[in-house]
Amino acid sequence: MVNRLEPLVIRHSHRLPAPGGPSGRGGAAARQFDSALMSVGFKLSPELLEHLSELDEETVVETAVRTLATVREMVGDHVQHNVYFVDFPANVPDTVAFWTECITKALGDDLSRENTLAQLSTGVVDLLTLPSYGTYQHTYAEMLAAHDELIAAAGDRMTLLHLGGALDDEVTALYLALAGSTTPLGEEGLRDLRLLAGHCVDGPQPEAIPVRENRAVVNLARLDTGAELLVDTVTDVLRLACALSGGDVTLTEPTRLRTLPRPVRRALLAALDAVVATSPAKLADVTAHREMFKRLGERLHPHEHRARWPHAADVFAVARGEKQARSIDSQVEELLGAQDVTGAVRLLAAAPGKLFRSLDRLLRACRTQEERDTVVEAAEQAAPQVSGRVLLSVREHFHNRTREPGGRRVFVNRLGRAWVTTDARGPVLPPECERLVTALDAEVSRRLPAPGHLLIDPDVLDVALPLSGKATAAGLGVLPRGSLSPVDGDLLRFFVHWKQTRRDTDFDLSALMLNADYSTHSWLSYTALTQVEGEHSGDITEAPEGASEFINLRLGAVRGSFIVPQVNIFSGEGFEEVEESFFGFMLRDAEQGGRPFEARTVRMKSELRGPGRVALPLAFLRDDDGRWRAKWLHLYLKGTPSANRVEGNRVSVAALLRGIVERDHLTVRYLTGLMAGSATATTLWDGTTVPDGPVTYIGLERPDGLHPDSRIVTPENLRDLIPG
Repeated sequence: MVNRLEPLVIRHSHRLPAPGGPSGRGGAAARQFDSALMSVGFKLSPELLEHLSELDEETVVETAVRTLATVREMVGDHVQHNVYFVDFPANVPDTVAFWTECITKALGDDLSRENTLAQLSTGVVDLLTLPSYGTYQHTYAEMLAAHDELIAAAGDRMTLLHLGGALDDEVTALYLALAGSTTPLGEEGLRDLRLLAGHCVDGPQPEAIPVRENRAVVNLARLDTGAELLVDTVTDVLRLACALSGGDVTLTEPTRLRTLPRPVRRALLAALDAVVATSPAKLADVTAHREMFKRLGERLHPHEHRARWPHAADVFAVARGEKQARSIDSQVEELLGAQDVTGAVRLLAAAPGKLFRSLDRLLRACRTQEERDTVVEAAEQAAPQVSGRVLLSVREHFHNRTREPGGRRVFVNRLGRAWVTTDARGPVLPPECERLVTALDAEVSRRLPAPGHLLIDPDVLDVALPLSGKATAAGLGVLPRGSLSPVDGDLLRFFVHWKQTRRDTDFDLSALMLNADYSTHSWLSYTALTQVEGEHSGDITEAPEGASEFINLRLGAVRGSFIVPQVNIFSGEGFEEVEESFFGFMLRDAEQGGRPFEARTVRMKSELRGPGRVALPLAFLRDDDGRWRAKWLHLYLKGTPSANRVEGNRVSVAALLRGIVERDHLTVRYLTGLMAGSATATTLWDGTTVPDGPVTYIGLERPDGLHPDSRIVTPENLRDLIPG
């Protein structure tokens, strides 16, 4: 179990659970461990180094082997990153010259000559038919031999691993944090919670599990042990059924429900019956997922148990249309259709979350100032009953609301699929926006805990609040959508790695350079291997053993105002079908050299697991003073089934980028501004001096030497800032 749970703790907290074992003289092995970690951009904290040094050498070595495997995967160093051009970024040829060389080699090959000549006679040659195109022409070892060793630089990433407590304590703490999260988890978080819930089912439980998807995963573990299920809506039971079938507990995607054992069927029917018996009005929730409830009824056979659980049978009668249960949504639609805004507000007052999500529409439907006042007053009264995540989402919405019609609206669904449309909504008047923003600020401020001494890393201030784990990909150094982070270095290098599962798959890494008005300036891709700005490492068209592509950019030479890296699927499996796929970027000094991939220069590595055929992980923006910053996107475009290229999606990419860049996201700066009002002191950390007493520290990396009673918030647990 150590081999399964320890990596979770390291990934989520950058803490190594304290290894147990006999005392000994492990100092030499611990120093070697520290040196090996430094080669991939990690380092033992002084406290952890001291702890390991007091253990016997065998324990230290076993710990080092496990930990190195975990951190290498975290940074993307667990695979061999080869390149098509052996000495990339040096000597990358002109694109046309390279293609001509491939044709020449094909003409010199007896097996390919005839086909190539036939294609040349038509005036068009398919590059994929040329033997030397798209596959590695040298081994990984030969590529390594072509590169000098990386020169260490002060700017190289160094991520501290801190000493944790006993493994069971660390696992329990992580379980409580994930299960009790006030914001939805991403795909990786839900997967990890499922493992942790099974391990911790008999241990301490969070006081509340506010996120329904998290509750479904926890219920899955409770069902296995016969513990009481945590359900208070019929949809909770449907989510659990999806979890039992290995499906989507968010209910975003349809799940093919499996046949369930009789004891499980009885447990689900009993849970449904109890919910409806307690609150018959909750039958109205069935209509939102009518088809899924029909399928669930086919698996549970409620007719066999009508006498024992009659209220459960009502659930499926509603799904089949045999019994009416009007939802609040349908009643609100009827009232608004009759222009009865006051009646709609009165009805929604019983569902504060729905009221808040309807505020924009209600205000647009108002015809008089009296109606507008009624809407805002209802929101002010309901605010204390609304989750912190919804409060913050609505606050961000009204902060960005403008009176002028015809602007752009960017939509991003829970899976990261994005699209842009013209804003055809009517205006919401500024006085109402201002009243709502003021009320929301007051309510959020009321819920924030007193921070004591507030210590803030300035680089974290422009990080967007993680209102949903769906807005952040799994990985190292990844920040929520809308975040801004500094980029310091001379050379910027992107990389993508993928490994196909069953069929040939071709991912294409590209970088689009845009002008200040979002028009296209230039790009780097397999169709444009070199530009003034940099070089492409060459096109790899299949990945049975895994493949990598790189783009190298000299930031001082970039002529545009935006750099937008993207991964296009040219052919084969999608991002969710391949065995593995991830994207990242490195920063280097101009004279560092080294291999195409150097783990300790990696600043970010994120998993590519989303819908669509074009991935947009992040973009880079040049400030007025010439400095570059990363803007985090985590977006996917639908694209086309095949042959996606940077040339074909320039307009849609520019429109999406503009919508994200021009939107003001709520950031850590906003929350720390509210927290400062109740802080005993507020200090911007200078990167060196750490206060002696306890602090509330908020930053990109946890510094060493903080008081043990300090509250520490980094990107790994940034969701803890969101009030309940």
